[in-house]
Amino acid sequence: MLRLEVDAADLLHTRFGVSPLFELGSLLRRLAGLSPLGPFARLRPAYERLRAETDVEAVVALHTARYGADFVGPPPLGMQQSIAADLEAVRATPLPVARREIARALAQGPRVPDSVHRVLSAADVVERLATALEQAWSALLAPDWPQLRAICETDVVHRAGRLGAGGWAAAFDGLHRDLRWHDGALELDPPRDAGAAARTVPSDGAGLLLVPSVLIWPGVGAFFDPPWRRALVYPARGVAALWEPPTGGGALAELVGRSRARLLLALDSPASTTQLAASLGLAVGAVGDHLAVLRRAGLVRSARAGRSVLYRRTPLGDALAASGE
Repeated sequence: MLRLEVDAADLLHTRFGVSPLFELGSLLRRLAGLSPLGPFARLRPAYERLRAETDVEAVVALHTARYGADFVGPPPLGMQQSIAADLEAVRATPLPVARREIARALAQGPRVPDSVHRVLSAADVVERLATALEQAWSALLAPDWPQLRAICETDVVHRAGRLGAGGWAAAFDGLHRDLRWHDGALELDPPRDAGAAARTVPSDGAGLLLVPSVLIWPGVGAFFDPPWRRALVYPARGVAALWEPPTGGGALAELVGRSRARLLLALDSPASTTQLAASLGLAVGAVGDHLAVLRRAGLVRSARAGRSVLYRRTPLGDALAASGE
């Protein structure tokens, strides 16, 4: 069991973030056969080209069944994290840190081909891996990132609502079935850490970073070794919209139309027009028009949150959505 101690100073500095490179690493794991591929099977030809033409196979070698090198997917700075900022952080990794994490990954994984070993033992290994990640991002994940980011942002809105209603204990509740808040700490149970010794990571007063992820498998990821900030990566809500695209809600679609049914079903937690458009693959203008109709019908309501207007279902909308589901 992994136990992350969290004191009052930590809670003052705990916040959310999104991680483009962590999602890319999770996608590469799937394409390499370490976890289910799902709707991303369409990317396999592009992945095979990358394996033949770039150093991406060396990146994949740093992901094993129970471990992933932190420096090729470091914790983000916050919610506005970009792929450019992620790649800059990778390139800034001190060589001794990279060497240590590479050695740990190679010790846990299968023997790598000589060509991969040459890359991982090269003097410029950090730059070569950063370049491979940049190439993989452009070829594999960049087109889908707006949709994935929208799902993660919607999850954060939901967690922020729970935080406001019930404090951090409520926000932590439900992150994952293997994760619980207990006696001043977040405790992570197997199976992720199956076979690993129990470990307690003391508080450092810098807070935790909570990172929702669409592609993480099988459950929760954790950063806790220096020099990285302590962070937890957990499955975002609403992933079913990506893995199993909704058909439109059956009878609900017949009543309000397919697109409006999809919007109503997606609003199980508050979301903005932009987030809904990105996560469902619809035009922003069309989403706005549909939301206006749903609001006039008393199925959704809106409220301003900072610079965004968030929509949520009314009790009547909840009842219709329940029947549609």
